[in-house]
Amino acid sequence: MITNRTYTVEPWRVRETALNLDLLAQSESVFALSNGHVGWRGNLDEGEPHGLPGSYLNGVYELHPLPYAEAGYGYPESGQTVINVTNGKLLRLLVDDEPFDLRYGRLGKHERTLDLRRGVLERTCEWTSPAGTTVRVRSTRLVSLTQRAIAAVEYEVEPVDSRTRIVIQSELVANESLPSADGDPRAAQALQSPLEPEENLAIGSRLRLVHRTRRSGLRVAVAADHVVDAPGEITTSSESNTDVSRLTITSVLDPGQRLRVQKTVAHGWSGTRSRPAMSDQVEAALAAAHGGWDGLVAEQRDYLDDFWARADVEVHGDEEIQQAVRFALFHVLQAGARAEQRAIPAKGLTGSGYDGHAFWDTEMFVLPVLTYTAPKAVAEALRWRQATLPAARDRATQLGLRGAAFPWRTIDGSEGSAYWPAGTAAFHVAADIAHAAVRYTAATGDTDFERETALELLVETARLWRSLGHHDHHGVFHIDGVTGPDEYSAVVDDNTYTNLMARSNLLAAADACERYPEEATRLGVDEEESATWRDAAEAVHIPYNDEIGVHEQHAGFTRHQRWDFTGTGADQYPLMLHFPYFDIYRKQVVKQSDLVLAMYTCGSWFDAHCDEDQMAANFAYYEPLTVRDSSLSACCQAVVAARTGHLRLAYDYATEAALMDLADLEHNTRDGLHIASLAGTWMALVAGFGGTRREGDSLRFTPRLPEKFSRLAFRLQFRGRCLQVEIGPDRASYSLLAGPPLTIHHHGTEAHVTGDGPVTLGISAPKWRPTPEQPPHRRPGVIERSVPDDG
Repeated sequence: MITNRTYTVEPWRVRETALNLDLLAQSESVFALSNGHVGWRGNLDEGEPHGLPGSYLNGVYELHPLPYAEAGYGYPESGQTVINVTNGKLLRLLVDDEPFDLRYGRLGKHERTLDLRRGVLERTCEWTSPAGTTVRVRSTRLVSLTQRAIAAVEYEVEPVDSRTRIVIQSELVANESLPSADGDPRAAQALQSPLEPEENLAIGSRLRLVHRTRRSGLRVAVAADHVVDAPGEITTSSESNTDVSRLTITSVLDPGQRLRVQKTVAHGWSGTRSRPAMSDQVEAALAAAHGGWDGLVAEQRDYLDDFWARADVEVHGDEEIQQAVRFALFHVLQAGARAEQRAIPAKGLTGSGYDGHAFWDTEMFVLPVLTYTAPKAVAEALRWRQATLPAARDRATQLGLRGAAFPWRTIDGSEGSAYWPAGTAAFHVAADIAHAAVRYTAATGDTDFERETALELLVETARLWRSLGHHDHHGVFHIDGVTGPDEYSAVVDDNTYTNLMARSNLLAAADACERYPEEATRLGVDEEESATWRDAAEAVHIPYNDEIGVHEQHAGFTRHQRWDFTGTGADQYPLMLHFPYFDIYRKQVVKQSDLVLAMYTCGSWFDAHCDEDQMAANFAYYEPLTVRDSSLSACCQAVVAARTGHLRLAYDYATEAALMDLADLEHNTRDGLHIASLAGTWMALVAGFGGTRREGDSLRFTPRLPEKFSRLAFRLQFRGRCLQVEIGPDRASYSLLAGPPLTIHHHGTEAHVTGDGPVTLGISAPKWRPTPEQPPHRRPGVIERSVPDDG
């Protein structure tokens, strides 16, 4: 377990009790605030010192050239990278003309707290300047979950021991200097000072800057207004230039007196709107925040009270996991709450890691959590995918395919990956999107969404699969030359995860066309086409090795030579940074859950075709091969370990997923949080120990707790209901908190839950099986990693 924790362990707060400059970048990610549209990293209010400055607007990016040693047909020509937009959170402080800089003078106290119930970042510090003047600084920051364009700061300065002149410079700053980054120097040059000035203004307490990105042509506007309060005389002045707009506030205070500044910042961007329109937009957003600071704080608390009432997870017996799952839920909510037809990036808006791109893990890790806790955000994320269909259709045509080929990594909907074996070949992203649309529709009963959005996504992805695969002379349907979730096996035939997900996609599309025949006809679907989808789905090949009795990750996988795990040292992980890909690709070694992930996401197929012993045999075979060089793996292994009765192993994997960022297990939290791994914490608890699975429009539960837990409780939103599940060591209770009666299945037994009271049922013990081994140096829990991974 973790020792020397950076943050205190508390059920509803993440608190840092001292400032460690070596961990500043990590804390900036942990303390980041966002609403899915605006993101502010947890930088210090004064701007310096910093690890990585970060202010982001979802969807704002710059283009840069992609490097290729050799040209190839279909290679993307340019990449997209999220940029640091105008920084509105800066409040620089001078104490008797000395800069308030924590690298100098003496820092007596410094504490920061992320309050998960109030949705604010609070800071208190006491600092003595080199000249001996001591001040106390308090600040509270939020990014509004109710007013999409708004973020705000309350900043307060108090002299402690002498009459002091205080100067606060509240600024908007564009084109901040950023730490140098590794990578392609052409990309770095393209991203240097990416914002070209169009307008700057400073009048009274109002500031505004408008810029436009040089290559992508996106216009960004940021405006700020202030309320200033102090007991004595206050002097203010304002000024602006192309990249800085500044309000300077001066006051002389006696000990105990406080100068308070409340700063409200409005953000907006557009690829089409004019400069005057963008200026008006952010000014209107400021005007709409008429309740001021106190109103924003109250709205934030009300919003989160409602969220926690329907989404909280309670863990008794493990304080770290309790804190971690609430931290995870908070950040997953922040990533998608107000994204509103924009992508949910892999790092959310907490950092610039992965260049701000969204991947398949949005649909398969993040959206499952939001489906059962904040479903409106899921509909918006999938509508964004629908909006990118023109680009996906063009990409499919370029590849000689029908339907839509969605990108492996993207910001604007076009492919941003320069490595085709792990990019273009990873066609499973299409089925992941379809799976998310089916999941959302089944969990909410939102037929309008199904007809207007899901149907089109299902049809175009089904067309892709039918054109990508082929029937052999026996009539078996194969999908060749693809890459599944495991990026250590690339361009393979009949990847089981891909084939099963494609099967589900094809059947879902055919069923949806039957439900909405008029809409299907408008999309050009006829009975013959949908029949071919069903034929392909029913005939899809699922590789199985009869000799050793396990499903293969892909055709021929189990005949490959095993990786030399005993000859691989702890310092040689992740493998792709120490060994050539050609060697990794031809060996039995798994970067992240693939066949095991299929057993989770396509559980109904395995239930219909396998018994529990077969599931356990699959899991036991792949465990010693899986090195978890990706943060996406541990949570999936936790779910399947719990299902196959390995509860202690499941607990260790759940711990790893839960502490990925709070303990910085991969040593790269500085680049932003691992949003999918955070979501995986919820998956490990709710789908793993809660045994929660959806089949059609019903829920099934096979709960079992690890020894460390005495109680696990969680709430799910399902088809207009709020269901609470409480699990103890030997029984589980199901209570309907809102909505009409619900029929569920508990360990295979049907149960009817009404609002009259809980239904309590016993829990059967799992069958004992020997615990499978892991590769040397890859035992789950807190693992040693000397080098960060790429996921």
